[in-house]
Amino acid sequence: MIELLAPAGSPEAVIAAVQNGADAVYLGMGNFNARRGARNFTDEEFEKAVRYCRIRGCKVYVTLNTLINDREIEPAVMAAKLASDLGADGIIIQDLGLIKAIRSALPDIPLHASTQMSIHNLAGVQAAAEMGLTRAVLARELSLDQIKFITRHATIETEVFCHGALCFCYSGQCYMSALIGRRSGNRGMCAQPCRMEYSLTGTMNEHPLSLKDSCLADRLQELESAGVSCLKIEGRMKRPEYTAIVTGIYSKALKEHRKPTAEEMELLQRAFSRQGFTQGYFDGDKKDMFGVRSESEKTDEAIFTTARKAYADGELRRVPVHFYTLVQKGEPAKAIAFDNDGNRAVAFGPVPERAKRQGLTEGYLKEQMFKTGGTPYTCVENQAKAEPGLFLPAAEINDLRRKLISELSESRALPPTRRVGRLPAMPKNRDPIADPKIIFQIRSEEQLTPELAELKPDYLYVPALLMASKPELVLPFAEKGAVPVAVLPRIISDQESPRVFDALQKLHDEGVQEALVGNLGHIFLVNRAGMKMRGDFGLNVFNSLSLERLREAGFLSATASFELRLSQIRDMLKPMDTEIIIYGRLPLMISEQNLVKTTVQDTAQLADRMGSVFPVARDFGDRSVIYNAHKLYLADKKEDLYATGAWGLRLLFTNESGRECVEVAKGHLGLSDYRPNVLTRGLYYRGVE
Repeated sequence: MIELLAPAGSPEAVIAAVQNGADAVYLGMGNFNARRGARNFTDEEFEKAVRYCRIRGCKVYVTLNTLINDREIEPAVMAAKLASDLGADGIIIQDLGLIKAIRSALPDIPLHASTQMSIHNLAGVQAAAEMGLTRAVLARELSLDQIKFITRHATIETEVFCHGALCFCYSGQCYMSALIGRRSGNRGMCAQPCRMEYSLTGTMNEHPLSLKDSCLADRLQELESAGVSCLKIEGRMKRPEYTAIVTGIYSKALKEHRKPTAEEMELLQRAFSRQGFTQGYFDGDKKDMFGVRSESEKTDEAIFTTARKAYADGELRRVPVHFYTLVQKGEPAKAIAFDNDGNRAVAFGPVPERAKRQGLTEGYLKEQMFKTGGTPYTCVENQAKAEPGLFLPAAEINDLRRKLISELSESRALPPTRRVGRLPAMPKNRDPIADPKIIFQIRSEEQLTPELAELKPDYLYVPALLMASKPELVLPFAEKGAVPVAVLPRIISDQESPRVFDALQKLHDEGVQEALVGNLGHIFLVNRAGMKMRGDFGLNVFNSLSLERLREAGFLSATASFELRLSQIRDMLKPMDTEIIIYGRLPLMISEQNLVKTTVQDTAQLADRMGSVFPVARDFGDRSVIYNAHKLYLADKKEDLYATGAWGLRLLFTNESGRECVEVAKGHLGLSDYRPNVLTRGLYYRGVE
């Protein structure tokens, strides 16, 4: 049966989820999880929570799904080891380096690919499988048909969000909160800028980035038929009562193989919604997906009070057990209990006395042993054998039952035995680069001018489809010595893959040997086309082990995350060529939503209340990319850049004209005094929280 996975942002939320029928809960420990603002768990609270869940037959998954730097690798692995030792059933993870470290140190603990890995196609799931992960949490943006295709061909389990908040941006690809306020979504501190007001059409009271919550409560049978292994409810930042209500409704609908009633659907909306729910991505219809939390939809305390009372007043979660009790002359009373999972317990009571009146009957013994109220167990089989003429006080029989249940609970709570390995060796550092390569990345054909080619970059990054359609525009650069590199879109669905592959194959036949990859799911396309890979910023390289993992996967180079400080990049061990983006409007979000409504242009502008204007560009697949309002500029920080040991320095051109691209490039090459009017140093000196 499909697994229902509920959020647990606090110890009370664990109880709320378990008592309302969750098959598993997911929770965070410390600072290495994507909801650092949730209550989360101390080590002691975590131990109690795991014990509570294991006794009641509920799995526990631990979220260690943030990007981590080199200094955090060992503490993160120790947190994973503690979780494993205490009986966690799996770890949800994003960081490529941490995957490598935990897989080496804890070879038996199941690892799940977090939605932060932006897995949105079959190849992404297969890449996760090759890294030793056993489950992939799919991107929220996928339709039912896409989910079906991926799940039916995947070699590992798939997990799908069925209820809760939708981010405007693909998870793991949002840098808006970090670049605006240093609160990184990739580090668990997202400030949710997508819920703010913006002007897209000239009116400031718009919410063009705020999506309604998803609700698939009436589509559960379709997901089961698709072969999905797990349905996930979002909401670790929400109250335990919310967890109780949503989990209870989904659990009943799943177990009873039915759709929710009208009353249940109304209860879901009263618990939390943003002007109703949406199934837009699931149905492949992205209209009418926007909504905000209005005054009329504020918390309904009455339903929360009822929900709290239900899960706090007793045991709603009951594990079926089998009892067998034996009372014989001259021997201690003996009771045996076992469950359907292979756990077994034995308890002994006193030696029975000779009965002065009526002796102990098997019926009475069964009746007393059957009293499991107030415990996590329900007796489904109760056998007893008692020799005639013997007597045991009721208190002794009750004590025997309590000891038996206690022993069974201890057996159920025992964590599995798992092997322990060791941390992988840190990679060997390459020799420092004396003169970093200069890389120009362009977005449009207007930027591919002969004047720009005259500046002789070492590498030229060009969108693959543009290069394939107009290869003649790249020739002047190649003739000047630039290595052309085909840039793959960050998001490529399975349905879009043939088009991208055809472009790569054409480019390979024309002599282009390299491609820039920003998602693990795109490795397959590049390999199949016979090209070599370079890693883009979308891979979120945050530590030395991530670089090593990409080197092992065959990458020629990788881009350090622009959420790192320059000092952190400097201190990273670099087993492969590492590049840094040093100029341009950094991408803040990529979304399935098309904010560029007109067909006569491929750009728009988004303005916030502070007067900042964020360019929006149409991307491959009619998606939207929102760029930073300020241009990253580090041309006057050459000494700091060279100190990082970077192999390459990339100028990222987005909405600049061809003339402006030339001026920017000259400024960075020391041929002019160009400097943007409004600039930013990004996060290279400030870092993120």
